[in-house]
Amino acid sequence: MPLEQLFLDISLIVVVATAFGLVARLLKQPLILGYVVAGVVLGPSVLGLITQPEVISALSTFGIAFLLFLVGAELDLGKLKVMGKPSLLLGIGQVVFTAVIGFALARFFGLNSVPAAYVAIALTFSSTIIVVKLLSEHQALESLYGRLAIGMLLVQDFIAIFVLVLLSGFSGGQPPGTAELTFILLKGAGLIMLALLAGRWLLPPLFMRLARSSELLLLSSIAWCFAFSLIAALGGFSIEIGAFLAGLALARLPYHLEIVGRVRSLRDFFITIFFVMLGSQLAITALASLAPAFITLSLFVLVGNPLIVMLIMKHMGYTKRTGFLVGLTVAQISEFSLILMHLGKNLGHVGSAEVSLVTLVGVTTITLSSYLITYGETIYRKLAPYLTWFERKQVTERATQTSELSNHVVIFGCDRLGERLMHAVRTLSWPLLVIDFDPETVARLNAQGINCLYGDINDLDILERGQLTRARLVISTVPDLKDNQLLLQDLAQRGAQVPVYVTADTWQDTQALYTAGATYVIFPHYLSGERMSDLLKELTLNPHAITSRREQHLNDLKLHYAGRQKA
Repeated sequence: MPLEQLFLDISLIVVVATAFGLVARLLKQPLILGYVVAGVVLGPSVLGLITQPEVISALSTFGIAFLLFLVGAELDLGKLKVMGKPSLLLGIGQVVFTAVIGFALARFFGLNSVPAAYVAIALTFSSTIIVVKLLSEHQALESLYGRLAIGMLLVQDFIAIFVLVLLSGFSGGQPPGTAELTFILLKGAGLIMLALLAGRWLLPPLFMRLARSSELLLLSSIAWCFAFSLIAALGGFSIEIGAFLAGLALARLPYHLEIVGRVRSLRDFFITIFFVMLGSQLAITALASLAPAFITLSLFVLVGNPLIVMLIMKHMGYTKRTGFLVGLTVAQISEFSLILMHLGKNLGHVGSAEVSLVTLVGVTTITLSSYLITYGETIYRKLAPYLTWFERKQVTERATQTSELSNHVVIFGCDRLGERLMHAVRTLSWPLLVIDFDPETVARLNAQGINCLYGDINDLDILERGQLTRARLVISTVPDLKDNQLLLQDLAQRGAQVPVYVTADTWQDTQALYTAGATYVIFPHYLSGERMSDLLKELTLNPHAITSRREQHLNDLKLHYAGRQKA
């Protein structure tokens, strides 16, 4: 009755994984954690209810293949051009330093060179999915630290894919020689080129016909994924890497988003099985022997990784606040880390102990880092006095002279809203001081002859140096409620009579800021609606004005943003 037993195994996995997934959701944790815990419960260490682990493990391979297939299909190579120098330096620097220290720690705990290298590389990758979700929930994707964090994680993702492609060409447990490494690189380059050429010449006309039927589009996409995985396997690479390159070939098709949407359900089902199987392979009895390494490596990811990022950002000229908040986003390892260890085990490079070690580190760091990122601002305010060493004083104390400023306008934050307000103030010929925590923005504005200070809105020293009590008007484009409340509180304590305009993201924040004493609260959603309403009335009365309005809009955008992109 093997087929019936297999059906029962899959049924148990789905039901138990769903139950623990719901618990994870209630605890505001990623579903991955629920699936891994479900595997531990179903595995031989607890209930032992999975009777055909070899078959289930084979099914879980489909999960990794579909996951990497969709990663390839959604990968935008153009992002490499627009990530920016700071993100590139930050991403590469973090990966290099984390890998070197991680390798030393793994060797200290007795791992051989190849398994230690796998563990070290696994520790360098952070979960883009988890970080993007948390930053989105806190409306921080467009903040400076949010943009830097996402750029850094994209660099990690590209490095992770490169590492997976490279390692999948190895075989055996020994490091490759120079000749073998060169041959693997050439084979990998040839396989990538084959995928790109197929995506450029073969697939567009073929899928143009297949796209007329949604069923055929889904089936042909899966067929292409399996076919290219077979080609990769014949070339000595893993089927998972073949699936990734198959997805990469489809990325330029106009139907790739529909393909991604249809295949995503298959991925979610099979990847659930993968994480359950990963959890089932955790040997509870081996936890005692793994405990010293597990605790040390977990602390390294939770504390060491953020410190590495903060040190790199210090030398790049960012504030301690920006460095701290970006650092928190790397305080966990990624699903790519778990896939890397699974691949290493299949290739014979690592054993079950190393896979269990990284899985334990993943469960721990993903759980704790979710809370660290969620309460990052609160944690920063408590630790700020002790983080001075992570900020370059010569950067904060730029040569901008503010002692002579009087009757001036102070603008906190030169983002999209701040840029417009800055030009409006300059049109009025009022003295202007901009305070921003992006070194590139500060350098650009200083080059334009605009008074600019490098610092945070919640830095009391910056508030003092900005001569806020002598200002004509203070404007904050920072939408953080607590930052704006602290600004209003500080000005009230100083007895300042200056009008203060602050920015809010929600109606509730708007009410709170008016209660705190704001002169006016900028509520972008309301203002944009009012502006669009006036424009709609104007164009309804004069439809021919749309052409001139469109040209004016485009010219304004070029004037305000083209220079920033070049800089």
